[in-house]
Amino acid sequence: MRGRSGEGVRKGVETIVFLNHLLTESFRFAATNAQMADSLLATTQGAQRPTVMIADKSPVVRSGLRDFITRDGRFEVLDAVASGAEFVSAVEQRPTDIGIIGWSFPDTTGAEILSAIKRRHLATRVVIYTGEPGKEVLRQAIRLGAWGFISKSDEPTVLVESIAAVARGRMSLPYIDLQALTTDPFSELTSRERELLTALANGWTNLQIASRIGISRNTVKYHLKNLYDKLGVSNRAMAVALYMQTTMDQR
Repeated sequence: MRGRSGEGVRKGVETIVFLNHLLTESFRFAATNAQMADSLLATTQGAQRPTVMIADKSPVVRSGLRDFITRDGRFEVLDAVASGAEFVSAVEQRPTDIGIIGWSFPDTTGAEILSAIKRRHLATRVVIYTGEPGKEVLRQAIRLGAWGFISKSDEPTVLVESIAAVARGRMSLPYIDLQALTTDPFSELTSRERELLTALANGWTNLQIASRIGISRNTVKYHLKNLYDKLGVSNRAMAVALYMQTTMDQR
């Protein structure tokens, strides 16, 4: 009886060692082959694929994204809408894992969509897919809770891999210089450019600025162009919005 008991204990220990080895190898495989794991999940548990909602003002972009993401096979695209209001309403009514949105819409902006998602405590993780230039859009997106930021100039595969990363709970900012995001854009402004920015925030027109500061309108335009370039914005409304937001953050 003792011999049989000892043999049983030995086999039990061997089984535990084997299972531990198997678990270790399984975890190692999952960690180093995340994309293969996603593909396996998509083919064996289709109902549990991460769900995706798309929003972009361009019908061509909506159609292209929907087709490309669907063909990837790892995700279920629920819908593709044309406005920010439609997007927020859609993810509120139909819980969605990942939202892929542009930055500019006829009715709103990506910043306002992110704010609405946060305000309504929705679980949707938003990835910004945009062609908007400048670092300020990126700064706003990250500050407001975006999980990813992809340029429309990037290859489509970059987007789907970012969706996969976000679905696994990781932020995705490919090709982004994170150090540049921590740089204070106002520190690069000259005293004249700071003066002009304050004037813009006060609602002055170019003619008023030229008259009150004592420079020509062409000189005003020259300084404003430099101002916009340094702040990473494309017009006075964006410059003022950045100025006001930064002023509020510093209070």
